[in-house]
Amino acid sequence: MTNNKLQAKAISKYIRLSPHKSRRVLEQIKGKNYSEARLLLEFMPYRACKVITKTLESAFSNIAQKTNKNINKTELIIIEAFANKGPTLKRFQPRAQGRAFPIQKPTCHITIKLEI
Repeated sequence: MTNNKLQAKAISKYIRLSPHKSRRVLEQIKGKNYSEARLLLEFMPYRACKVITKTLESAFSNIAQKTNKNINKTELIIIEAFANKGPTLKRFQPRAQGRAFPIQKPTCHITIKLEI
């Protein structure tokens, strides 16, 4: 904790999304307040928004448990939002003449940190 500011974070691990595509959404909400970020995520057309919204709500719950009082959602600021690469699921797609074509299914770990 820095300067008596309360912080809480939430991490979602092994999400079946590309970290590159998740970062595109996280860059949009970084630095915004909680209610503004929720509104943005609700109307963005990306699949990652659903998981990021759940992670954001989890971070909000974590900070609400620490304070034990009602929190003004416009005071909460997203200070960190990033997606790290997780393990890649390796699969094979059958192709013509008995060949196998490799498919890599990426996963990511999403971290969101809030501050009052």
